[in-house]
Amino acid sequence: MRPEELQRALAEVRAVYAELAQRPLERACLARTECCQFQLTGLTPQLTKGEALVAAKGFRATGRKELPESADGACPLLKRDTGKCMIYADRPFGCRTHFCDAAGGPFPRKQILDLIRRLEEVDHRLGGDGPRLIDAAVADALAEI
Repeated sequence: MRPEELQRALAEVRAVYAELAQRPLERACLARTECCQFQLTGLTPQLTKGEALVAAKGFRATGRKELPESADGACPLLKRDTGKCMIYADRPFGCRTHFCDAAGGPFPRKQILDLIRRLEEVDHRLGGDGPRLIDAAVADALAEI
């Protein structure tokens, strides 16, 4: 991928995230990281290629190069010692829409469908093959950037 293509994709995904933050959808994340425990919730975020690239850039900015193994079923981007997200500012759309019950459950799809479609357009333009589980999507993006 050409550097300018990568930068455009990163900017477009971040613009979607910024627009989501401006929407008046009430949520109350308590940062309990329950939603980060995929094995317990049975829910694992799926990322488009653009989202995975943003997450990978955020992960690289922490000084790390490879995703840690996650034998306990938790998100590989969760710092085990602090319980905090390593890439909170660059976290994926699924994490931003608080699919966990403690934060108020999922956003109503009809209120974010336009943003989902924009992420899908970026995915298509980048040659992605649709949303993929966070571990594989970010690992592939790390190998690509």
